[in-house]
Amino acid sequence: MNQSDATLRIELQFSGGMELLFDNQKTIHAKVPASFPLDTSVEDRHAATIRDLISWTASNLLKERPELFIGTDGSVRSGILVLVNGADWELEGELEYELEDRDEIVFISTLHGG
Repeated sequence: MNQSDATLRIELQFSGGMELLFDNQKTIHAKVPASFPLDTSVEDRHAATIRDLISWTASNLLKERPELFIGTDGSVRSGILVLVNGADWELEGELEYELEDRDEIVFISTLHGG
């Protein structure tokens, strides 16, 4: 396998209503490209980050209402907690965290109708 085909096995979890945007799936075992952007040569790519994962997830896995998942800045929408291997993503570098094989990324919506 050459570097352009390399993937990371990432476990994505969705709760607090987030799963409804992903065809009611609470857990998705995804094979995510190990480097981005995909439309450039391997030499010009960088290691996959959570920023890349959010965009990739929105493009490849999201089934409806992208405005409820991704914000205009490419991050998750306000009100969504993100955990990286059980820790708040703020402790891990947020959008710039470099993904590793077998990472567990959890998205939890804190927004509820009333």
